[in-house]
Amino acid sequence: MNDQDSQRRVVIIGGGFAGLFAARVLRRAPVRVTLIDRRPHHLFQPLLYQCSTGILSEGKIAVPLRDLLRKHKNADFVLAEVTGIDTDGRRVLATRPLGDQLEFGYDYLIVAAGVQQSYFGHDEYAQWAPGMKTIEHALVIRRLVFGAFEMADTAVDPAERSRWLTFALVGAGPTGVELAGQIREVATKTLRDEYRHIKPEDARVLLFDGGDAPLAPFGPELSAKAARTLAKLGVEQHMHSIVTDIDSAGLSVRAQDGTVTRHEAGTVLWTAGVAAPPVAAAIAVATGAKQDRAGRIMVGDDCTIPDHPEIFVTGDVMSLNKLPGVCEVAMQTGIYAGERIKHEVTGHMPTKSFRYRDLGSAAYLSRGRAVVSVGRVHLSGFLAWVIWLFIHISFLTGFRNRLGALVSWWPAFVRGVRRERTYTTEQVGLVHSAYDVLPPATAGTALPGSTTGAEFPSAGTGTAPSATATGPSSRTG
Repeated sequence: MNDQDSQRRVVIIGGGFAGLFAARVLRRAPVRVTLIDRRPHHLFQPLLYQCSTGILSEGKIAVPLRDLLRKHKNADFVLAEVTGIDTDGRRVLATRPLGDQLEFGYDYLIVAAGVQQSYFGHDEYAQWAPGMKTIEHALVIRRLVFGAFEMADTAVDPAERSRWLTFALVGAGPTGVELAGQIREVATKTLRDEYRHIKPEDARVLLFDGGDAPLAPFGPELSAKAARTLAKLGVEQHMHSIVTDIDSAGLSVRAQDGTVTRHEAGTVLWTAGVAAPPVAAAIAVATGAKQDRAGRIMVGDDCTIPDHPEIFVTGDVMSLNKLPGVCEVAMQTGIYAGERIKHEVTGHMPTKSFRYRDLGSAAYLSRGRAVVSVGRVHLSGFLAWVIWLFIHISFLTGFRNRLGALVSWWPAFVRGVRRERTYTTEQVGLVHSAYDVLPPATAGTALPGSTTGAEFPSAGTGTAPSATATGPSSRTG
């Protein structure tokens, strides 16, 4: 028996911050690591909104997982979607692209499956209002945002033109606030001098949320400052508003007094709510673990599932002490799980219970304006913006991505130039998902049938935009 055969097997589900940082900790440990993700890249989700609004390309916020693991001699990457686990046989069950089934034995399992977009029981909204969790989502939103101005430019009917120049965003958390500010900057700066038949700066951005104010988790002081900044940018804020319906022409919203108002909007974007991916429910059933309201797996203070000390749950899919779903939690829990496994296999004393160190929160509002909350320190304005820049450059994975982001930010922040505005007007790809099961007659020979056609709905036809192919999907990252 060689050394590799005698080494403990560690399977990591998900290549996001939690999974990646766990793999890094285990790089020189006497274990064999298998990292499984349904997508081939590690994605920096906090900057997806900049990808969707033309500041950054997808390549600047995503790095191939094989590239990140190339120097990890004890690690292997597998492109597959995990569907469940067998706790008795200690096996991870997965599906590779095109539908074939795979199994992976484990001695330790790290679940870092991330979360997906939640529509609060109304998944039918996904076809009209794409979320903001994946590169696919960001590219669809880019097409919808910039395409809306094109549709407005050629619209003859003033009502239709007004509808195309109206953007509705559901959710006033960091993603919604940042995306709303960026759409206004696109309209008032980037596109201001490019059209002859419309004034892009006339574009309306409507921000809806069921809470009291935008960025409520940042505290009342910063929330109020964010609301004032958004108002100066021209973002129309509708708080205490619950969406009751979304279709191809807009959305209906119920106010606090119960009245329902219809808003015509050519583009509706969903930035509210997250839920655990389906694999979380499968793992909970297999282990007897409890789940919270969002479907996240509840764990003990050592990040393991009760009665299953070999299974760690980390990052956004973990439910522990009401910790927020932010990058810092994912990083720290991934490091903790890796360190605990490393200590156990080397015979050292086990690590202590997990303790989260809050490094603060930051949100970008517009050029030179941001809000930052670190403990009792609350900052806004230019200084907060500089801190925001430093934080995001530090967290980006890889030197080339950091340098690329700086090169892209310079013209965008100084001159309002957005160089990553390319989008297609025809559907890209042949299938809804690479994990669709092939018909038996063609299995292993070709991808299932293709669809083509225009990406933009024609006015009054009720045809759904191409966001129908980007509904909520699990992200093991």
